[in-house]
Amino acid sequence: MLIRVHPAPMFATNCWVLATGQGSECIIVDPGGPDVSPDIEAIVAHENLKPVAILLTHGHLDHTFSVVPLADGYSIPAYIHSNDRLALTRPEVIHGSDFIATFSGKVWREPERVEELRNNEIFEAVGLTIKTIHAPGHTSGSLMFLVNDEVLLSGDVLLAGSIGRTDLPGGSHEVMQKTLSTKVLSQPDHLRVLPGHGPDTTIEFERRTNPYLKELRL
Repeated sequence: MLIRVHPAPMFATNCWVLATGQGSECIIVDPGGPDVSPDIEAIVAHENLKPVAILLTHGHLDHTFSVVPLADGYSIPAYIHSNDRLALTRPEVIHGSDFIATFSGKVWREPERVEELRNNEIFEAVGLTIKTIHAPGHTSGSLMFLVNDEVLLSGDVLLAGSIGRTDLPGGSHEVMQKTLSTKVLSQPDHLRVLPGHGPDTTIEFERRTNPYLKELRL
């Protein structure tokens, strides 16, 4: 599997590009901001890839800022959980108005093509088998994507040595605890984890060392 990453300037959010190999179709995951579309287009061109879809792990701006120029530029759909779709046009619902006010004059809109995802959907894309895992807590519509039973795109649910914050609108510590117990700790050790921020890791390593997971196992 070909995996490339571009950390966006806004909160160092990881934008992942996945494909079976060079010269094939690819998916783009969580294109952040400010506009990283030129950087992602450069990766796509360098690897001779053809984007066919954008997957969004959740609706926070640092994961969705560049979804419109990339989705509309390549004429491809963007996929997001139904609970977070509203954030594409009204980001204040999961950020708060004060943060959004810092983007004065910015017009928020959806890409031309948006598809809603829910829990436990399995679909084929670019030669990869992808399963959706609804994992609320960071936001109510947070998703993880299991790819080929090899890779887990964890968004801001699970990070290397940490987890996503739960104090923003739509977040919940109690719900996150349940997600970690039932959706993360249930994953097999061999999975490589591609998080929304920071370095990649594995389920096995996080199970042993991540304090937020260890406390659930006491």
